Amino acid sequence: MSKKDDIKLLRITYLRGPNVWTYRPTLEVWLDLGELEDWPSNRLPGFNDRLTAMLPALIEHHCGVGERGGFLQRLEEGTWMGHVLEHVVIELLNLAGMPTGFGQTRSTSRHGVYRMVFRARDEQVARTALAEGHRLLMSAINDEPFEVAPAVERVREKIDDCYLGPSTASIVGAATDRRIPHIRLNDGNLVQLGYGSAQRRIWTAETDLTSAIAEGIASDKDMTKTLLKSCGVPVPEGAVADSPEAAWDEAEDIGVPVVVKPSDANHGRGVSLDLRTREEVMAAWHIADAEGSEVIVERYIPGDEHRVLVVAGQVVAAARGETLWVAGDGRSSVQQLIDTQLNTDPRRGEAEEFPLETIRLEREPVIRLLLERQGLDAGSVPEAGRQVLIQRNGNVAIDCTDDVHPDVAYQVGLAARIVGLDIAGIDLVTTDISRPLHETGGAIVEVNAGPGLLMHLKPAQGMPRPVGQAIVDHLFAEDASGRVPVVGVAGSRQTSQIAQIVAWLVHLGGRHVGLACRDGLFLAGRRVGRGDCADWDSGHRLLMNREVQAVVIENDAGVILDTGLPYDRCHVGVVTDLDGFEQLERHDIRESEQMPRVMRTQVDVVLPDGVAVLNADDERIADMARLSDGAVILYATRPEPLADHRAEGGRAVLLRDGRIMLATGASETVCVDLVRRRITIAPEVALPALATAWAMGINPELMAAGLETFGSRAL
Repeated sequence: MSKKDDIKLLRITYLRGPNVWTYRPTLEVWLDLGELEDWPSNRLPGFNDRLTAMLPALIEHHCGVGERGGFLQRLEEGTWMGHVLEHVVIELLNLAGMPTGFGQTRSTSRHGVYRMVFRARDEQVARTALAEGHRLLMSAINDEPFEVAPAVERVREKIDDCYLGPSTASIVGAATDRRIPHIRLNDGNLVQLGYGSAQRRIWTAETDLTSAIAEGIASDKDMTKTLLKSCGVPVPEGAVADSPEAAWDEAEDIGVPVVVKPSDANHGRGVSLDLRTREEVMAAWHIADAEGSEVIVERYIPGDEHRVLVVAGQVVAAARGETLWVAGDGRSSVQQLIDTQLNTDPRRGEAEEFPLETIRLEREPVIRLLLERQGLDAGSVPEAGRQVLIQRNGNVAIDCTDDVHPDVAYQVGLAARIVGLDIAGIDLVTTDISRPLHETGGAIVEVNAGPGLLMHLKPAQGMPRPVGQAIVDHLFAEDASGRVPVVGVAGSRQTSQIAQIVAWLVHLGGRHVGLACRDGLFLAGRRVGRGDCADWDSGHRLLMNREVQAVVIENDAGVILDTGLPYDRCHVGVVTDLDGFEQLERHDIRESEQMPRVMRTQVDVVLPDGVAVLNADDERIADMARLSDGAVILYATRPEPLADHRAEGGRAVLLRDGRIMLATGASETVCVDLVRRRITIAPEVALPALATAWAMGINPELMAAGLETFGSRAL
């Protein structure tokens, strides 16, 4: 069989919000199969076997068949390469540690051209997976060699570079479980949870409730100990030493053994334990001095190191450390023993996702000092059977949450409150955490701001703990959604004016309103952006604003198709019309009948406690009522399209004899008399605006006054 030409990637679009495919961000790829349009999978000799040999886990893909092996069944029956590429990319993401289950491939009106989409939590990760999947697929088609493992590793590296760290991801995941939206604010781990004035911010395990003063205290270990001691919390005695000689003087005053560590120690770096001689203390001072601003000498507390996570004064997780040893065999050097006996542990690695770090002697002066104290170095060959101590701390990854004694829990909670941290990692040393500290002689040795959560999420031993959930529950009350009211106005006929009237009415209702529409960007009636602001970026600017108490955003079909909606869900979703298909040929929209599939996106995202506001003068729009998770208000210039909805007790807004009526079932109330009040706003504009205001809980008197004063407002 002759070599097949590459599948062409014509256009790649990252849809950042809800779109015609799904609620979540996706990567949409336009593919031109070229000659492969005539070569489905069952016509390429050996292709299926080559592909499944490269990616054996494709057997787990259900595809449209709905059961394990479904995709392989499709391969055998014959499916086109756009569909195959979709599954290859998804499998690469799965193998790289970013599980992905959603994908679709659909033909277009152009021969051999398809639209393929897949779930994309991060754009750069998705693009990398697409590039690697494309190369893999073409290699399988043309029977050319391809190394899967390096391709997966390149995707994994991109995940490490671009995606949230595991601690932040656990908090975001817990927020998502509670239906609290999030916005990533930078390329790192600064994340907004919630919208507008209801938001909170996190930066890994720090929050916008974390005191800067408390962080400063926690970073000064000597000050922390002084404060804790003054409140009766057990801490090891010690003092700052400004030279190696002063360190030994302090050690003599305290009494050996001692600990020497940096005042701002992190992850156990620069910490030397159980020091007993002048030479050991002075050597340890130099190691600590290279790591921190000051060096502390303190009494050595026998026992295991523990890390206890305290959130809002309560213990939510605890982990215990263990010392590390290697056994000599009379042939291997210390470095070789470390590599074969410790670094081969699958729990160890360089990436942030591993609960234990790879041990590298060249970057661990504390370990080198510990070896020197045993008369060894990296190249030494211990005799067979000799036990060599490699590390005393830094391996805190054994879950012991259920063992924490109530008195210990009280002491660590008190320590966090004394320092002033809402989230704290408390390091303590004790021989038995199931007994009070005063019985074991244990003590709290450090209080840390912004503690890592990985040891509790993926402990080396024991049960993972829901620490992300605890942090989210700390930030948001049990019944809080993290949301402010969001109104989405979708359509093309006078939607900018509709959105402005809605914003005006909500403003009169006492809320600080943000508005993004084709006439600009507005905050509380003040224009802060000119030009067409009915786009994703402008909408997101409003959702990020901490003063905004309600948001009104105009959308059209182009926004939905180009970027997706700027919000994940909305309280009120308005659809006014299905016009504008003539401007959407680039999206393969060529007739009005295709528009409902696009515009339904606005209805799909209405919250269960929200309202869809739909133009019943167009039967296709009225039919979208069945798609709404929330309630429905229909509006129309004639009563006839509303009859069935009202007969079922539904709410409706209609025009009758120059008056706009609010109807619930058979009952009608006059909202505003357009003629008597000399309101010149067209009914096609006033009806959806007032229906939306009704959905927002604004009373009819205020609606009428707002409609009457709209023309004199300051925008």
